[in-house]
Amino acid sequence: MSNMFEGKVAVITGGAQGIGRAIAEAFRREGAVAHIIDIRPGDWFVGDVGDRDTLERFAEHVIRESGHVDCLINNALPPMKGIDECSWEDFSWALAVGVTAPFYLTKLLAPHFAAGASVVNIASSRDRMSQPQTESYTAAKGGVAALTHALAISLAGKARVNSISPGWIDTTGSDISGADAVQQPAGRVGRPEDIAEMALFLCSDRAGFITGENICVDGGMTRLMIYHGDHGWRYDGKGL
Repeated sequence: MSNMFEGKVAVITGGAQGIGRAIAEAFRREGAVAHIIDIRPGDWFVGDVGDRDTLERFAEHVIRESGHVDCLINNALPPMKGIDECSWEDFSWALAVGVTAPFYLTKLLAPHFAAGASVVNIASSRDRMSQPQTESYTAAKGGVAALTHALAISLAGKARVNSISPGWIDTTGSDISGADAVQQPAGRVGRPEDIAEMALFLCSDRAGFITGENICVDGGMTRLMIYHGDHGWRYDGKGL
C-alpha cells in the first residue's frame, strides 16, 4: 500500500461488483474515501443512475459527507439489447445510464472538484467494434467515449477527463484457459484489477499531462487482424 490517494475523495458509479468494485477497492487501498452508488442493495448509496433525482440526491450526499471530489469514475453498466428486441424504452434507458448519467453527475460535482481533479469514464472496446444484437450497449459506450473528449475541453483547468475501453474482462473469478485465453495477444483474459490499475494511474499526478484520451485495455484484441485460415481462424460460411 502506497497511500497514493491519502485524503482524496473518489466517487464510483456501479461500484458494487465487477470492475466498479475493483476500482473502489483499489482507491480505498491507496487511502482514498470511496463513495459508491449502485442499483444493487448494499451498504452504499442505492439507486439507479439513469434517474435524474437519484443522481442529484447522490451528489448532495457526497458533498455533504466529504465536501469535495478528487476522482470521479463513471462506470455504471448500461443494458445490452439488440435491434431485434430493444424497445424505445430499453434504448433510452441504456443511453441514460451510459451517457446522460456520466454527463450529469460530472456537471453536478464539477463545482466541488478539488485542484488536480480527474474524471475517468469506463467505455468499452465495443466503442470501435461490434457483435450482432448489441446496439444499446455499443451506442452508450461510443457516446461516453465521445463525451470524454468534449468534457476534457470544457473542463480544462478544472479537471482532466479520460476514458478506459476494457476488452474481455472476466468478473467471475474463473480460470479461463484454452482458445479463449490464447487468442488474446496478451495470452490471457483481462481481470477487473487491470482496469482498476489504469483508473488509479489516470487519476494520479503521474498522468498529469493526459486528458481527452480513450485508452483501450483489451490485451491487444482490437489490434489482431483476422483472416480465414490464419492462425486457426475459420469462416464457416454461415455469416454472422
